Amino acid sequence: MGINPSIFKSYDIRGIYPTEINEENLPQIITAIYAFFKKKLGKDNFTLVLGNDMRVSSPSLTEVAKKVLVELGATVIDVGMLSTPTFYFAVSHYGYDAGIQITASHNPKEYNGVKYVMKGENGLIKIGKSTGMDDVKQMAIDGVTLEKPGNGTITPKSGVGDDEVNNALNFVNNPVVKKFKIAADPANAMGGTYIDALAKKMPMDLVRMNFELDGTFPVHQPDPLQAKNLVDLQKKVVEVKADLGLAPDGDGDRLFFIDEKGQVIPPTIITSIVAKELLKVYPGAEILVDIRYIFTPKKIIEENGGKMGITKVGHAFITEEMNKTGAVFAGESSAHYYFKATGNAESQLPTIITVLKVLTEENCTMSELVEKIRRSYESGEFNYKVSNAQEILDAIKNKYTDGELSTLDGVAVSYSDWRFGVRTSNTEPLLRLNVESYDKATMEAKRDELMALIKSLAKE
Repeated sequence: MGINPSIFKSYDIRGIYPTEINEENLPQIITAIYAFFKKKLGKDNFTLVLGNDMRVSSPSLTEVAKKVLVELGATVIDVGMLSTPTFYFAVSHYGYDAGIQITASHNPKEYNGVKYVMKGENGLIKIGKSTGMDDVKQMAIDGVTLEKPGNGTITPKSGVGDDEVNNALNFVNNPVVKKFKIAADPANAMGGTYIDALAKKMPMDLVRMNFELDGTFPVHQPDPLQAKNLVDLQKKVVEVKADLGLAPDGDGDRLFFIDEKGQVIPPTIITSIVAKELLKVYPGAEILVDIRYIFTPKKIIEENGGKMGITKVGHAFITEEMNKTGAVFAGESSAHYYFKATGNAESQLPTIITVLKVLTEENCTMSELVEKIRRSYESGEFNYKVSNAQEILDAIKNKYTDGELSTLDGVAVSYSDWRFGVRTSNTEPLLRLNVESYDKATMEAKRDELMALIKSLAKE
């Protein structure tokens, strides 16, 4: 069965079901992943976790994956349907060698795909463009051949979600928190599972929206990066007088927070709250942030005696950098939060628990906490569909020569009181713009200046 090379993305494998990914070509993909694991782990016998999300096509694709893995002689731990952070937790916490998750994250209902990880010396290694995706792609397309002894085993494992909650509570030292009213909208996707599990262990008045698992996403797409998907939750928070709102994405590895006024909280604020708390426990530790926005985290990390590192955008890049540096935590501007304690993988439970702990200790509202932490102002991300991305990047680099240039991920230029970044998307044919400043008016003026420049140069 032919495989469209475009389904092999920077961070995972993802395509439309059944035209791009289906029961006929998944065996080639799973076999290629298994061959990759064998080579990288350096052993024939290893233990592999298999999980899946709630998409309509996931049960069928998961059964195909099981059949292939048994034929290949794999030792499979079947964790069933769970969020991607819970899947990562299972691989890391129980000491398994590798894992495969059938999911298409926040994509629309017609998509499905595969995320896969393996154990490294310093944490999980997520397989993306920089860590082996191209090797798997080539093997899958060429049709790698492996022996099929047919003696693999499948062992069901339950209770992973409960263990994940207990582990997160222990990690944050089982804080005493007051009872909060929390509205949550997981969009009928997997994020609701860990929020539900947490609500059983903490004092919480949980207002549930769209918690029934439904892979057709009847209300809205599970993508909180799109403002329209947050509107219902924002209204609900205000309507029920909730203390805060939670909006995870489709597989639960991203999580946006809403304050009691219905405003979306910049993920850098959440990163800074968590970083500040962790630096009390790990003095002088390194915290990583992606290159999009750095001003607020940098100030908070430095004020609290920590060290900040800057990474490229994307979970595979960030986890790779955490493995290299030993950083205790990383926060991404797209609302991914990574902890060394969970194998350098996204883990939203300690993030939620930490925020509730700080709200209790500070005895303030969520919006008040945001302003206590805020050190800068951010533009939000602006996307441009262009055919001449490199030409635009070169023009911008030539115009802003008086600033400090970084080409870590696209073009980023820093001045004493403001900075900006323009980069190409790793997953879509887009050019993305981010601007930040310590002063709101400066941020707005520079944002408008750069938007006008990009529009004048853009060719569709």
